[in-house]
Amino acid sequence: MVARVSKSQFKAKALELFREIEATGEPLIVTDHGQPKLEIRRIAQKHHNPLDMLKGSVLRYDDPFEPVGEGDWEVLK
Repeated sequence: MVARVSKSQFKAKALELFREIEATGEPLIVTDHGQPKLEIRRIAQKHHNPLDMLKGSVLRYDDPFEPVGEGDWEVLK
């Protein structure tokens, strides 16, 4: 279950709550008169290097120095 805190409590403990969210990764719901108004959560980091996503995807490559001809491309067939 996501933690909830009122606006007044959030105002008093904002820095402490930010550090907790950053450390645990758990989101926090800020309420106003018992109604949820805001969700505060850590930003998900994305891969910046596309090669990291491809790492390990080539299982076998027999002759890496052989030239690639036009007949080798499936899209041209």
